[in-house]
Amino acid sequence: MTYLHQIDPIALSLGPLKIHWYGVMYLLAFATAWWLGRQRIRAGRLPGVDMNGLSDLAFYGMLGVVLGGRIGYILFYSFGAFLDNPLMIFKVWEGGMSFHGGLLGVMLAALWWTRKQKMHFFDTMDFVAPLVPAGLGFGRIGNFIGSELWGKYTEAGWGVIFPSTDPNVLALQLNPTQLQAAYASGALDRFARHPSQLYQALLEGLAMFCVLWWFSSKPRPRYAVSGMFALLYGCFRFLVEFVRVPDAQMGDHGYLAFGWLTMGQVLSVPLVVLGLYWLWRSRRSPTLQPVIPAADRTGKENA
Repeated sequence: MTYLHQIDPIALSLGPLKIHWYGVMYLLAFATAWWLGRQRIRAGRLPGVDMNGLSDLAFYGMLGVVLGGRIGYILFYSFGAFLDNPLMIFKVWEGGMSFHGGLLGVMLAALWWTRKQKMHFFDTMDFVAPLVPAGLGFGRIGNFIGSELWGKYTEAGWGVIFPSTDPNVLALQLNPTQLQAAYASGALDRFARHPSQLYQALLEGLAMFCVLWWFSSKPRPRYAVSGMFALLYGCFRFLVEFVRVPDAQMGDHGYLAFGWLTMGQVLSVPLVVLGLYWLWRSRRSPTLQPVIPAADRTGKENA
């Protein structure tokens, strides 16, 4: 069974102002992370930090995601184009964000915030890790709505057809009526692709959130939650890359080596290694015990 993708990427138009679904997904990601962070602060998962401290951490984290994601995309995927046109780094409306760059940005932001708080860096990272997957899921849904970062052809009579961005479908030059007729007749089935964005939303978003939220629901040794995050993301991303269309500007048809290795896989391998190392190191690390903030503790006592 195939699905003809015809979702408008613009969520709302107000005259010349157009609000894209991808931007809405970013807002949902930040709002969800903030709400989840409040729950963890109230549960005492980051002793000594109140809501004001969380607000500062969230602000630095948002800057890290946006700046790191954009700079990472330029460095990892479009450095040559950047050298030819340095101003492209500011053209965020043309797309181009890297998870791995965003992760580095968040880590640098967390490091800055942690040093100001005089805390251990990995206590902060273990606190932040469960807040991230929901945002990853929203981001991948935004990719799907925007008909970008799709997968390879399924070649099996099922999948999603992306008529607004697939160059092979665009080459047919079909008007809306002809497009619907071709889809109804099955003539477009050969252009059905893996909805790799949805695969990632389910794995990096829903599955990772469920595992990490459960895993972090009770005190864990330092490094453990961060290690679980890195291991899961690295494995999930590496696997999905096999059915995702690689970035065309990278190497031979988007592959760096062996006719299948992508930049996404190369960048994910260190995460798997780090995840395993952090989980191993957590075995002999101290466990941060929850300390419920005084305001919440007083409220419970009065209730």
